[in-house]
Amino acid sequence: MKYYYSKTIKDNFENTEKRITDALADQGFGIITEINFKETFKAKLDKDIDKYKVLGACSPQNAFNAISVEQRVALMLPCNVLVHEKEDGVTEVAAVEPPASMQAIENEELKPILEEIKVRLHKAVDSLTVEPI
Repeated sequence: MKYYYSKTIKDNFENTEKRITDALADQGFGIITEINFKETFKAKLDKDIDKYKVLGACSPQNAFNAISVEQRVALMLPCNVLVHEKEDGVTEVAAVEPPASMQAIENEELKPILEEIKVRLHKAVDSLTVEPI
């Protein structure tokens, strides 16, 4: 089972980051964490990499529903969405696949919630329609 769902498009990093953030909001997600690996690696290791950022997306209702049936599922939250500039003007967006990433959790009540989150993440990624590669 693939652990992510992605799309690579011809658009710059900044536009793509804004567009996926807006698309996630349209699907009920807010960004509650952000990790900028490019800046962190430069500051801590003096290493340069491409623009590479992880957005922690959270749907409060789905998070509440998941925690209600599996209290420790919060260890797996939020849903990570990667924005990665592959080359100038070409950016990949990849979203975690909750059912795949949470396979170790043996709770049948959680499965429909994870499927709902998966569908919403896919819709957000699929909305990025600027010249898919």
